[in-house]
Amino acid sequence: MKNKPRVEKQLMQFKIVHILLVEDDHVDRQAIVRGFAKAKMANPVHVASDGIEALKLLRSEDDHEALPRPYLVLLDLSLPRMNGIEFLDEIRKDNVLKDSIVFVLTTSNTNEDKAAAYDKQVAGYIVKEKAGKDFAKLTCMLDNFWRAVEFPPPKE
Repeated sequence: MKNKPRVEKQLMQFKIVHILLVEDDHVDRQAIVRGFAKAKMANPVHVASDGIEALKLLRSEDDHEALPRPYLVLLDLSLPRMNGIEFLDEIRKDNVLKDSIVFVLTTSNTNEDKAAAYDKQVAGYIVKEKAGKDFAKLTCMLDNFWRAVEFPPPKE
């Protein structure tokens, strides 16, 4: 039983990172989820089709359960109702959500979109066509990211 505290400490260090995929394109959504499965990533994936739905998930509104922390957001910029930049504006103004880790995952490769996203403190900007076949580069990067990076502590 000498090893019990060490085993418990190792288990505590393992973190389940939830993923909020904010993507309106059904084909891209399926491809990303399939890419995660192919890479054997067992992280829970929550899906929102636009910024308004994503905010409801993050804020636990309209019968949505709050997304457990730690989480990270994969955000498309071109969304109906509330686009990605508008979504970033909202979460950065929100005292509870402002520390959310967000990666932009989009088809846009314009400097204006990149600058606007980084002005909202995104963790990274990924152009879909560069994410690799079956989003393999994306899944590898995310897997390494949450193993190496410490996430913000839960809000009290």
